[in-house]
Amino acid sequence: MSEAAPDPVLVYRHPGLLGLVLNRPEVINTLNLEMVRRLRRALEKARPAPDLRLVMLSGAGERGFSAGGDLKPLARAVQAGALAEAARFFQEEYALDLALHQYPRAVAALTDGICLGGGLGLAAGADFIIATERTRMAMPETRIGFFPDVGATGWLFGRCPPGYPEFLALTGWELLGPECVRVGLATHLVTGARLPELKARLEEAVAGLPRRKEEAAAQLKEVIEPLAEPPPPPRTEMDAWVAEHFAGKETLAAILDSLGRCRAGLKFCADVFQRLRERSPTALAVTLRLLRANQARPLAEVFAREARAARFMAAHPDYLEGIRARLIHRDDRPRWHPATLEEVAGEDWDF
Repeated sequence: MSEAAPDPVLVYRHPGLLGLVLNRPEVINTLNLEMVRRLRRALEKARPAPDLRLVMLSGAGERGFSAGGDLKPLARAVQAGALAEAARFFQEEYALDLALHQYPRAVAALTDGICLGGGLGLAAGADFIIATERTRMAMPETRIGFFPDVGATGWLFGRCPPGYPEFLALTGWELLGPECVRVGLATHLVTGARLPELKARLEEAVAGLPRRKEEAAAQLKEVIEPLAEPPPPPRTEMDAWVAEHFAGKETLAAILDSLGRCRAGLKFCADVFQRLRERSPTALAVTLRLLRANQARPLAEVFAREARAARFMAAHPDYLEGIRARLIHRDDRPRWHPATLEEVAGEDWDF
């Protein structure tokens, strides 16, 4: 008799605390529909508990918090023509993420290691997003013929300096350790060696916290900050570069034209230009369309618009082609349709 598969989400209670551990370390805790549903059930079951003060999210294993959504089952569903099945995953994933953003108790996410795409979407709903020196954050979806979803086309604007929402969403640029805090995707940097101490102190503190979320969060901040590293120094030249070439641009042509005329850090400009040229033109155009539509919009509206866009992109040939080229055959030679940014320049989707 074979052993039962391990639970993909571990749920534990401590006085005042609900712990949720993503438990598929062999695939860097990529999210499937079963995990999404288990997380949502655990949150809803704990919601009325009179003692609950903090929800703590973490990932099992040494490699990371979560590498995002589990794309291979989604690709199989799309390939089989089961678009409704793929759409159901996105709808339930977005509902979970929105529930975390709106949860009535404080939430902390411990994002040691890899935290990409849908994993970053889970963390983004937390009041405290703890990065370590090993944390790697990015929204790499345009590389596989999709767009940065999980609410990112809205909430990036409330967290990042000007231009970074567009820069991160379009290029999939990866932020390492302190950069996650500096750019606004994480709230604190705690060294990996101190994470066990942080967990212990949070568990010790939660039982005595006030019930109101705002008051509890203020006291939790006082627990976290003594263990956190000093804020990273500013990078004024980088921030100015990102703002100049990405902030407020209405079209991809304007971004590429700006990069093409770049005179500071020529190799970096050329690298970013080439990175954009390698991505799905349709995915890039959809991403910029969503960023412009969702900036400053209520999160529920952001997720609803992203759900419509997700259904469109899942049915688009670039989605399966991107997964094939980047994740299955790994030849890194996707054949996008249309093949150029110029061919999608006139599209205006109604998401």
